[in-house]
Amino acid sequence: MSKTARSRPAHRCSECGWETSKWVGRCGECQAWGSVVEAAAPTLRATASPVTSPAVPIGQVSVEDSKFRSSGVPELDRVLGGGLVPGAAILLAGEPGVGKSTLLLEVAAQTARVRTRTLYVTGEESASQVRLRADRTGGVHDELFLAAETDLGAVLSHIEQVRPTLLVIDSVQTIGASGVEGVPGGVTQVKEVAAALIRVAKTRNITTVLVGHVTKDGSIAGPRVLEHLVDVVLHFEGDRNSRFRMVRAMKNRFGPIDEVGCFDLSSEGIRAVTDPTGLFVEHHSSQVPGTCVAVTMEGRRPMLAEVQALVTPSPLERPRRTTSGIDGSRVAMILAVLQQHAGIRLHQHDVFASTVGGARITEPAADLAIAIAIASSTSGIAPPKGVVAMGEIGLAGELRRVRDLPQRLAEAARLGFRVAVVPSEPSPAGGEAAPRRGAVDGMQVLDVTSVRSALRTVGVSTP
Repeated sequence: MSKTARSRPAHRCSECGWETSKWVGRCGECQAWGSVVEAAAPTLRATASPVTSPAVPIGQVSVEDSKFRSSGVPELDRVLGGGLVPGAAILLAGEPGVGKSTLLLEVAAQTARVRTRTLYVTGEESASQVRLRADRTGGVHDELFLAAETDLGAVLSHIEQVRPTLLVIDSVQTIGASGVEGVPGGVTQVKEVAAALIRVAKTRNITTVLVGHVTKDGSIAGPRVLEHLVDVVLHFEGDRNSRFRMVRAMKNRFGPIDEVGCFDLSSEGIRAVTDPTGLFVEHHSSQVPGTCVAVTMEGRRPMLAEVQALVTPSPLERPRRTTSGIDGSRVAMILAVLQQHAGIRLHQHDVFASTVGGARITEPAADLAIAIAIASSTSGIAPPKGVVAMGEIGLAGELRRVRDLPQRLAEAARLGFRVAVVPSEPSPAGGEAAPRRGAVDGMQVLDVTSVRSALRTVGVSTP
């Protein structure tokens, strides 16, 4: 290799840091388009410099400064693992209009209510617009400071003057740093702004919450390194046609990542929903064919959701398969299993399947409830009242066991259900499944081995 080739600056991906000797349009590591830029060749060697604090044995490191502090919103504390940690950087992302600003204004107001200084920086609205929302939701407090800024230098000046304990930036894509190439929201700008804010948060023990935009496919906008810089990544989800909202932890250095928080968004603000099960179960005055209740797990929280199905003769050559809140490919698989292993012929029928209350079911444990609802609508026979079903259906028609079964049964029993249809537990020796019929928390548990036996057990099989 010639001397000229060795001294030529390399090209580096701004997303993941992948390097190449020549420019390419697509990163070979993270497959991002347009992220490879020319990197200047290093001119100085790294030398030793003074340390900020001496290294000490890990047992002598104090943990008093990193204890959880309640955010004032119990459901958010549940997702965070206990509350807000001083010096933590939290990224909250969600679709436009889902309620991110409303939730964080409530958190800021609750923090200010306990005489803790809070700074709310908005780059998307004016200060008067945020004040109007605070008046509507009851979030006006003397310890809650509000600033409308889009320049990083001005934001850092506000932090120096106010010295808050909690800092909210709404949003990180609207803040720009002078002297840095690109427009606010670009890869370089977002990376520089986030790094500066996180550096201040760590050095001054300020809990910092950054609001992030999402792309049309639901991923967080901006460089992927943004998710690596922060300590916690939260996704705020919800259907525009429903008031129900959910916060999921995608990354959490201080707690579990399998927790969810439930909220109710209304014109008066946002409030925590500690028992959301009633939103997804319809209370019928009589037995109705085509319905069944499933018990799903949202993180570590069991939730009951009602599945409804409607099967009608189709005049079309290709019958319709329409779903809402349920994976369409999963329903198609269940229909194939019902036809092959349960003798239910649906190739000349339209099938509609949906959930109640806008719930979204992605867990395979709801397969059995979907199959019972479809079979019940086909036969016109309603399942017995007070029955819940849970179990994953295999392509051979067998039922597979689900995780956290005791928690699911306890939640169903608490809400008044008296019969549960579940897959049989395998025998300790690995042989055939061992039947287990008994009572758990006052609930009768019926074990079944296949989808055919499950339909026969609840009495909805086709005559």
